[in-house]
Amino acid sequence: MELLIGLLIIAVGAFAQSSSYVPINKIKSWSWESYWLVQGVFAWLIFPILGAILAVPAGESLWALFSASPKESLLTIFFGMLWGVGGLTFGLSMRYLGVALGQSIALGTCSGLGAILGPVLTGHAHDLTSSVIIGVVVTLIGIAIIGVAGGMKAAALPEEEKKKAVKDFNFGKGLAVALLAGFMSACFNIGLSFGAELHWEATRDIFQSLPATLLVTFGGFLTNATYCIFQNSRNHSFADYKDGRLWAHNILFCALAGLLWYSQFFGLSLGKGFLTDFPVLITFSWCILMALNVTFSNVWGIILKEWKGVSRKTIAVLVAGLAVLIFSTFLPQLI
Repeated sequence: MELLIGLLIIAVGAFAQSSSYVPINKIKSWSWESYWLVQGVFAWLIFPILGAILAVPAGESLWALFSASPKESLLTIFFGMLWGVGGLTFGLSMRYLGVALGQSIALGTCSGLGAILGPVLTGHAHDLTSSVIIGVVVTLIGIAIIGVAGGMKAAALPEEEKKKAVKDFNFGKGLAVALLAGFMSACFNIGLSFGAELHWEATRDIFQSLPATLLVTFGGFLTNATYCIFQNSRNHSFADYKDGRLWAHNILFCALAGLLWYSQFFGLSLGKGFLTDFPVLITFSWCILMALNVTFSNVWGIILKEWKGVSRKTIAVLVAGLAVLIFSTFLPQLI
């Protein structure tokens, strides 16, 4: 039962993350750099701080925890800053490829590299059992199948139809950006791996990774905020923040987007707390989250009509890829 509860919690977080870009479409008049910065305040600072507080026992503090392990804390922030580059390009990948294809390629790269490099770089390569490796490979196969469906879509649709679904559609540019985004985004799990011990003995299992999550997102915020403010200056878009009539509306949707985005890592922490008796799935949990993110992002892609007008063959390939991804979340425990 705990196995199913843990996977269900991770799935709920993945669904929330895959939904986080829907509120962004409701933001009015602000440039990309403006709304990306404001939603980042919620996604990478406010909600991670609130989550990390849940891990703090009475009489303790996060500052004392981080100060007691400066090397691990700084490494966690550093990889968070690298992940921040992935966050920037991640948004661009969906701009050029759409929610479904953009997330599929970026998260596929992120999934495989994050699951493998985290244990390897922290000296825990022994955790990468054959069942975990097979699970990672099957996950990547599922994502590759979805990528094939995306390529079929790109080849078949007239340019006008592509623009209707994704305004700035550009498969070549989007593919390059998505691969870079995936590589850098894998640093999130590497950061979590370096910060794995940043908790107290009294911290409940379900909250143990939340302090490290805060450090990773803080590092990502530094990278993203620097870039967004630079773009505000370059594009003369500081004026976005001056229109008081838009603040209430835009902040509401930025906050909602931030909450939905953070839910994936809050759910990952809670879910792993129920998987303590399943060490293989603990190691594989990053891949599970990414596989479910890809699955739900493609569901949203269908809802948003990004696959409208494609052939039945393309849809069949897409569905096959989704089926493989769903199967991959259980596979390591079945081997």
